[in-house]
Amino acid sequence: MRLRFFSAVLALLLPLFSAQAQEARISLELNKLEPASNACRAYVVLQNGSGVAYESLRLDLVMFDAEGVVAKRLALETAPLPVDKTSLKVFDISGMECGQVGRILLNDVLDCTDISGTKTGCLALIDVTARGGLSLIK
Repeated sequence: MRLRFFSAVLALLLPLFSAQAQEARISLELNKLEPASNACRAYVVLQNGSGVAYESLRLDLVMFDAEGVVAKRLALETAPLPVDKTSLKVFDISGMECGQVGRILLNDVLDCTDISGTKTGCLALIDVTARGGLSLIK
């Protein structure tokens, strides 16, 4: 009888824990590209739903040209990244026109340090999307 009761309670609670685990993510959206002097300016929107504030979240990004050939590689610091906060980060891809950017790859996370100074792996937490016909992949 007790086993049935605990099984029923677990069956009711498990979806709640599963939903919370799915929400514990960092979303990274390539929002737009626009021309800048001798560069392509990229706008990235981040939403930290991970439940952890980060003092460093440095990303390894690789830009491919329209033919799929590696054109540039760049390290981008996106922190500070407070909990439950949406942030906009703007960076320039120097030496490239926006029309030359075929897609951008989130290749790796170079540094992921929370506000307590603990370094963790964050690549698995990051979901990538893009708007307006742009392509951001992981």
